[in-house]
Amino acid sequence: MGGATPGAGRAPGNGQPVRLSVPAGRWLVFTTVLGSAMALLDSTVVNVALPRIGLDLGADLAVLQWTVNAYMLTLAGLILLGGALGDRFGRRRVFVTGVVWFALASLVCGLAPSAGVLIAARALQGIGGALLTPGSLALIQSVIHRDDRARAIGLWSGFGGVGAAIGPFLGGWLVDGPGWRWVFFINVPLAAVCVPVALRHVPETSNPRAHGRFDVLGALLGAATLGLITYALIAAPQKGASPAVVVPAVAGLALGVVFVAVERRRREPMLPLSIFSSHQFSAVNAVTLCVYAAFGGFFFLSVLNLQVVVGYSALAAGTALLPTTTLMLLLSARSGELGKRIGPRIPLTVGPLLCAAGMLLMTRAGVGAVYWRDILPALLVLGMGMVVVVAPLTATVLASVDVARAGLASGVNNAAARAAGLIAVAALPLLAGMGPEAYRSADAFGDTFRRAMPICAGVLVLGAVLAWRTVRSDALEQAGEEAEAGAEPEEAEAAARTERGEGAVAAERAEGAVAGERAEGAVAGERVEGAVPASAGRAEGAARPTGPPCRPECAYHCGVSAPPLDPGERPSGT
Repeated sequence: MGGATPGAGRAPGNGQPVRLSVPAGRWLVFTTVLGSAMALLDSTVVNVALPRIGLDLGADLAVLQWTVNAYMLTLAGLILLGGALGDRFGRRRVFVTGVVWFALASLVCGLAPSAGVLIAARALQGIGGALLTPGSLALIQSVIHRDDRARAIGLWSGFGGVGAAIGPFLGGWLVDGPGWRWVFFINVPLAAVCVPVALRHVPETSNPRAHGRFDVLGALLGAATLGLITYALIAAPQKGASPAVVVPAVAGLALGVVFVAVERRRREPMLPLSIFSSHQFSAVNAVTLCVYAAFGGFFFLSVLNLQVVVGYSALAAGTALLPTTTLMLLLSARSGELGKRIGPRIPLTVGPLLCAAGMLLMTRAGVGAVYWRDILPALLVLGMGMVVVVAPLTATVLASVDVARAGLASGVNNAAARAAGLIAVAALPLLAGMGPEAYRSADAFGDTFRRAMPICAGVLVLGAVLAWRTVRSDALEQAGEEAEAGAEPEEAEAAARTERGEGAVAAERAEGAVAGERAEGAVAGERVEGAVPASAGRAEGAARPTGPPCRPECAYHCGVSAPPLDPGERPSGT
């Protein structure tokens, strides 16, 4: 690739893993953090801008829902495919393409003259996010030396947590200052810094043994299923049970059945249904759906409520939510350690119940509410619940499958979390009885908000019951034993697997990506080329690691990050 550092050496097959102590390693972390920050900030700042967008564009509540969901729809539908494209065509190439695509779509969002153009541009943004989101973590996994990889991912996760914490504040400042369009324009200068640095300092990596066809049909069917159901849910408050609602709903359900049938028959499906043969994996993903549906609905409506009902400015509303993300950033590592000590069953039961209590307390946020008395206690209880549940939830997802399928498990769980939020944003206003113009009236929105919060709390209680009845307390202990087994001499294991006819395909090793857990699924024969001196990665004579081969379908999933609210567990010293 052009733009390599002079004298870097670009010999395919001779690339060395990069240490964090050298400039190349630090540039890599900087680039991936900056790129992923674009998508992360976008998911947190846009909600704060929704009331102003609605007023400026003359939009009703359905348009605000689509402003959020158009992005989530294409992101959830294509994120697994984005990881496969990086494996095949080069992770840096796909990452940079995603950053550029995301920035151009953001520019169109900022210039949008109408609600229709904004929604279309948001859908294009989601495509860019599906390319850059898995690519950022996959670059760290495939380039950084394995002894530094946990620390690199800890830095990536930690800065992601900082981004999540400041996102609402930044969004509010932009909306109250230069205007809501700058919520999107801000991505352009970030991309202008990220792309040149990536081309100059980040080596290209790919999996030369990636083979087979991309499951484009599966991706399109999945996205169409979500899109039609979402459309029906958003249109129902205004159009009722008319054919304009019933036909898309039925068509979406039918396409969902077709999607399952297609994925069951395909040799290399985007969503291998065999992974759901693990009852523990299925159960934990059911809990994930409940938890992230409640989170998605809560954060969508609460930001609107703070501005429309309580009367906060955009900046004040964004700042008001800081306690939840700050608690997540400060305490998630301890929560991960607690989950390892006592097992995930109790955290996955208590955490959703705390979140439910926080959402019920949020019903006090009405006209004339006092922040310290009526809002802050709710957010603190909610934040503690999020701390308790999120890291153990993701760690348990990884623990519910064998080590070689950890990338697949993480990717599927990520997509499930995003899809849950998508459906919640569409369904919750309908269930709460919000009309298209509800957000224009403090009284009307306040009444329906107080009906919506118990619905979110009920979904969380359902998740807690599922966790108590289905999650094993020893799940993480078994994962630790598997990780230790995976640390045995790897060459002998790889040779044994080759003799058994396994191991043609490999995927990256992901160490400590979520809650300090190890998801090891490495690739022998990984190609690294580009702007890395041969000496940059040599540390104590370490060779490029090899590990247990991934299953073929993992090419779609390895490197896809954990659900968006999980900042991960930072290793000590980071």
